[in-house]
Amino acid sequence: MLYPTELHALNFFNFFKENLNILNLANLTKECIKQIFLNNLKINNFRNHKSFEIDLKEQRTIVLGCNGIGKSNLLESVEFLSQLKSSRSLSDKDLIENDSDLAVIGGQIDFKDDLKVHLLRKGAKKVYVNDTLLKRNSEIKNYIRSICFCSNDIDIVRSEPSYRRIWIDKVVSQLEPVYVELLSRFNRLLKQRSHFWRSESFLKDQVPEMIDSFDIQMSLISTRIFRRRRRALSKIKPYVEYWHSHLSKSKEKIGINFLSGIDNILQEEEEEEISKKIAEQLYNQRSIEELTGKCNVGPHRDDIEFLINDISVRKYGSSGQQRTFILALKMAELDLLRKTFNEPPILILDDVLAELDITRQNILLNSVGKDSQCLISATHLDKFNQSFLGSSQMIYL
Repeated sequence: MLYPTELHALNFFNFFKENLNILNLANLTKECIKQIFLNNLKINNFRNHKSFEIDLKEQRTIVLGCNGIGKSNLLESVEFLSQLKSSRSLSDKDLIENDSDLAVIGGQIDFKDDLKVHLLRKGAKKVYVNDTLLKRNSEIKNYIRSICFCSNDIDIVRSEPSYRRIWIDKVVSQLEPVYVELLSRFNRLLKQRSHFWRSESFLKDQVPEMIDSFDIQMSLISTRIFRRRRRALSKIKPYVEYWHSHLSKSKEKIGINFLSGIDNILQEEEEEEISKKIAEQLYNQRSIEELTGKCNVGPHRDDIEFLINDISVRKYGSSGQQRTFILALKMAELDLLRKTFNEPPILILDDVLAELDITRQNILLNSVGKDSQCLISATHLDKFNQSFLGSSQMIYL
């Protein structure tokens, strides 16, 4: 027989057990809508901005001004703070104001973590979190992530393979920050290898020993780059399919194929098998490499093929199809990171509305700022409806 206190305890236990799933769902939902929020941005000697500081108070921020006044530079500073790379410059030195030796980008995240990047005219950049120098710069991605979409991104679909490699490398580095170190090591090896072949000072009897050493290192790093690129493409493809269907409102079938710079690699092969195949291919092309100084095997030769109904978007896609595809890629990046980390990245839209027709403009604007913080540059406000403007912070330059 149960006494009243015991009965009360049992009823409470049953209630808790029955509603445990609801409680867990509520906690999961709360976690899923957690936002990385850039509260404050402060830059010094960055591009044409000698000094600039702004408190960001809304999820949507519109940077408004004439062409050439520095809107893109301002958004570029947010991109660099989060990715430690700029989509508009190959060299960090180009980001430093002409008369200065140091540029500083600072940002506060969630009102608690202060991030800072120092760009030096002489020497490597330095990254700080709460005034502590990071041992690995890539660790900053644990605090802030972003997706940048600018008008030049159409080259990802339209132009040379290097643009597509840069794109997939950005995707991978957001998912796995250690990937940045892998790329850096590979690029150094590739440069050293090329310099060795072009140097007139090496002795012929040194060639096998030196190139064997390069082959061992490059085959291992190439394998890890290859596997990560292929894995990232398989993850992002379903999101691209969804967004392309949503944007085009059609039944077009898209395709994304990884065209590797390494031959005959099977999907199911393990790292050791792939590395062995790369080493063999590096060995077989040595005679040509000795003449040209160029290595013809490896991730620096990768490409990605984008298709619509089995037809190349780069070669035969219309301008509208190419713009739709790149927009689908960018929205897919946003969704992939949000689902992977349960934290929406910052979305940076740099002068892209002019590149889209009114239908795609509306789809894009209706999609941004719901979960992610969004920064948009524009020269005019005629692309935005009143509801969007009413919920946005304005920055006038």
